[in-house]
Amino acid sequence: MKQLSRWIPVSLIVIVTLVLMWVWETHSDDRQRKLLVTATCLLALGTLLGLWFVLLGPFRRRTRLFICVVLVSCGAVAASLVRVRGVTGDLVPILGWRHSPVTDTGFQPFPTTHRSVEIETDSSSHSPYPQFLGPNRNATVHGAKLIRDWEKQKPRQVWRREVGPGWSAFAVDGDVAITQEQHGDTEMVTCYSLLTGELYWKHGDPARYDNVLGGVGPRATPTISQDRVYTVGATGVLNCLDRTTGRRFWSHDVIAENSAKPYVWGMSGSPLVLDEVVVVSVGGENGRSLVAYRKADGELAWQGGNAGGGYSSPSLATLATVPQILVLHTAAVIAHDPTNGKVLWTADWPGQNAKAAQPVTLSGNRVMISSGYGNGCAVLQIERKNDGLTARQLWKNLSLKAKFANFVARGDFVYGLDDGILVCVEVQTGKRRWKSGRYGHGQLILADDLLLIMAESGEVVLVEATPDEHRELTRFTAFQEKTWNSPALATPYLLVRNDREAACFELPVLP
Repeated sequence: MKQLSRWIPVSLIVIVTLVLMWVWETHSDDRQRKLLVTATCLLALGTLLGLWFVLLGPFRRRTRLFICVVLVSCGAVAASLVRVRGVTGDLVPILGWRHSPVTDTGFQPFPTTHRSVEIETDSSSHSPYPQFLGPNRNATVHGAKLIRDWEKQKPRQVWRREVGPGWSAFAVDGDVAITQEQHGDTEMVTCYSLLTGELYWKHGDPARYDNVLGGVGPRATPTISQDRVYTVGATGVLNCLDRTTGRRFWSHDVIAENSAKPYVWGMSGSPLVLDEVVVVSVGGENGRSLVAYRKADGELAWQGGNAGGGYSSPSLATLATVPQILVLHTAAVIAHDPTNGKVLWTADWPGQNAKAAQPVTLSGNRVMISSGYGNGCAVLQIERKNDGLTARQLWKNLSLKAKFANFVARGDFVYGLDDGILVCVEVQTGKRRWKSGRYGHGQLILADDLLLIMAESGEVVLVEATPDEHRELTRFTAFQEKTWNSPALATPYLLVRNDREAACFELPVLP
């Protein structure tokens, strides 16, 4: 019996090893699911080995019980000292000391006072980046002319400062760089000087989003339009603020007012500003999936659609000669009429996991969509039919699984992070041309023919946007901590941040 019992742990280890080999070699193309299955298998193995040791282990019963008590005590002490303070993009826990201060406890909520400052509005020394993913909300900047070797000409750090947590990016116009961050129980909109990092003004709302997996703080990026700034908080507070002082003109709780459900991962869609309205994707009921408020006074202008809330931001496109607002929801990508919110076409995109990557408009009236958790990507052909518009799927595969990293198009190819690894995909066929370079679940910008990647590790990397092969050119370290926030490139200034600090770098450019 004892001889037989000694084969039990060996058998368990062999079985779990074979299961994990099968999962990683033949199972789904969902990296996060593979990691979760692996963690579950290892936990089950540890539990079964523990039971075997207690009941049938090679030592005397008293010795076995003593060892178990020691191990359990050590585990209890470890649990009292260490806590999970977040996860990576692959859902791997990030541990920290339990008694170390929470990221934003050092910040005191700002008083709701406003200061009058002389803000420079001239942006002749740099290009504007006034909203999420840049001027055209497609993570593309033209005319950047970046130097390709940062060893010979190093990026210059202009400033660096501590900020409150949140996954918002910067919006830049003139000398203002505006973002959102959490300070205690106050959700803040903060305006800094692009050139010095000085705080110009701040606006606070009594709101807080906090989730162990998703992190703390707001996720959407402000939108700067003329003399106003529009922001959406993680709990659904929509603000219209004065660009110069931060004074609030009007505000709405878009979740409560539109009968929407609170977002599991926090409201992430950045506001889209059109000629006379500001558009927000809220996922409300009774035809209030997408809503628009008048810029002048905040009154409801129109509403449309019945899709539940999603994590992408509305974007404006013209397809088949028809202007339309594209939004990726949990189960579909939907196009709305920008004048009245009417649904123009719908394309199903199944799967209940969160979808955050922006739909990308391609030449020839095509749209590409992608999401993680094994969903993959697809290209839709938008066509006129019976006095309306339809979306026909041209192809669908697993070449690109963009979890929450946005992807970009250049010519006939798309570049993006496929579960953290950079890929190049041929638009016409969906064929993957290459896959190389693990940058994690970061973000990227297409700057002319270069990919400017903000890696999850905190490194800034420059890669040539070519279908021939993966060509990394140069890199430097901006942060030492996990970075999920999108970068902002107001050439030559690169603004980056994470949930702890923000920095501005002047990138070397060609004359």
